[in-house]
Amino acid sequence: MGHDNLAPFIEIRDLTVQFGEVVALRNINLVIEEGESVGILGRSGSGKSVLMHVLRGVESFPGISGSVIFHVARCERCRHVEPPSHTGQKCRCGGNLLPFEADFAKLDINDPLRRDIVRRIAIMLQRTFALYGDERVIVNVMRAVEETGDTMSVHRAADLLDEVNLSHRLMHVARELSGGEKQRVVLARQLAKSPMILLADEPTGTLDPSTAKLVHESIKRAVADFKMTLIITSHWEDVMVELTDRAILLDQGIIKAEGDPKEVAKQFLAMAGTLCKREEVKVGAPIIKANGLAKRYISIDRGVVKAVDNVSLEINEGEIYGLVGVSGGGKTTLSKMLSGIITPTNGGISVRVGDEWVDMTVLGSNGRGRATKYIGILHQEYTLYPSRSVIENLTEAIGLSLPFELAERKAIHTLETVGFGEEQAAAVLSKMPDELSEGERHRVAMAQVLIKEPRIVILDEPTGTMDAITNIEVTKSILNAREELGETFVIVSHDMDFVKNVCDRAMLMRNGKAVFAGLPDEVLAKITEEEEKEMLGS
Repeated sequence: MGHDNLAPFIEIRDLTVQFGEVVALRNINLVIEEGESVGILGRSGSGKSVLMHVLRGVESFPGISGSVIFHVARCERCRHVEPPSHTGQKCRCGGNLLPFEADFAKLDINDPLRRDIVRRIAIMLQRTFALYGDERVIVNVMRAVEETGDTMSVHRAADLLDEVNLSHRLMHVARELSGGEKQRVVLARQLAKSPMILLADEPTGTLDPSTAKLVHESIKRAVADFKMTLIITSHWEDVMVELTDRAILLDQGIIKAEGDPKEVAKQFLAMAGTLCKREEVKVGAPIIKANGLAKRYISIDRGVVKAVDNVSLEINEGEIYGLVGVSGGGKTTLSKMLSGIITPTNGGISVRVGDEWVDMTVLGSNGRGRATKYIGILHQEYTLYPSRSVIENLTEAIGLSLPFELAERKAIHTLETVGFGEEQAAAVLSKMPDELSEGERHRVAMAQVLIKEPRIVILDEPTGTMDAITNIEVTKSILNAREELGETFVIVSHDMDFVKNVCDRAMLMRNGKAVFAGLPDEVLAKITEEEEKEMLGS
């Protein structure tokens, strides 16, 4: 990591910051090398955020002493700034990169050198979702370079969203993203500046562990790909171990320890007791909640039919949930209530979009409509448009209007998600549906649902009439899509082997009632012989 012959990148000497009587940082000494990832561990109130704000350089601190020196290479002609290792090289404008020093503890906030350096620093804070709420994600990223007067192509924005693993959310409106997704859009917007330093101040402080992990992976990957110097604060010790080369422990404004992240984390834990252990969670928080759902029909020959009778359930984000039972048991009616096609006669049902709950019994675009646009449905008798190629089936045929290159890129990406290899996916785009095998057609139909970026996918009898090979292909494509996109699946099926292979949990329905919900094996055990015969026969 170290460059022996070069000045360090950031040199902090005897830094003290006071607010009135309160000393926030006391006599801090820290040297950060170019390309290094440094972690700052400490409880809230330890001074971590103050240190980050000093490094960020956009505000002045009256009570500051000591020095915070950035060693950089700056172009004599266009003022572009690079890390110190670029000293003596040519700038992209043709000018020479010369060595400069800027002391953020002394330089005026409007000093041009200081401002040129600040422009090359990216920042992620805990709670600043500084996004354009009503704009689509891809537009948010494209607008990131506006303040510097630059413009960005759709391609570059899509690349940055790939970088943070959000290419399956690029058409979503920012306001309707979850916290972890918002943080990754913030990261993509920061990467748009091609920064040389990323300051991440508790970037996942308010997120649940599995979401936080995705954000950390995105940061790690971006640091490697963009060759950034990373300074990250956290009160989660595993973040330090995963993301940094070296950690410091800050307590009450003083550096208490410095060195190997594992060692520093140990000291922090000893100091903090067991306050900051986290439980690992496999699936996310609930995304669908139903309470006492009922649907009654009047039938000429049978009087009042209770298709669904007082059913309650909760499905978690990222879960694959099966609804099983003989035909007429109420599975399909229930799935249609979950997807907003049918309104329940009684009971409540709500679906979470981002961090907000939507009441599915309220009609219209401010009620149910807010959720239904994120619910994809693959019906048993799905059909591809026979006279249109696969790419057309995946784009304009379903009203997805994207510029051609982006459409092609997104189609390939989505086909890979359902289990086509990269070359296969590219080759399949120009084919017509009748040139595909049944398994391939089914996967294209599934891609047709997924390309619209749903959060919840409802599959009605996905293995209806399939041979064993196709059945395996479909199983793989569902598991793969969940793995890649974190989608939540609700699967209506009478194929018990299939449910056992794919579902995390399932519910057995009988005469409109929920008889039992649990693990697939437990559910199978509750099926009677008659039911089994009928399900095999159907």
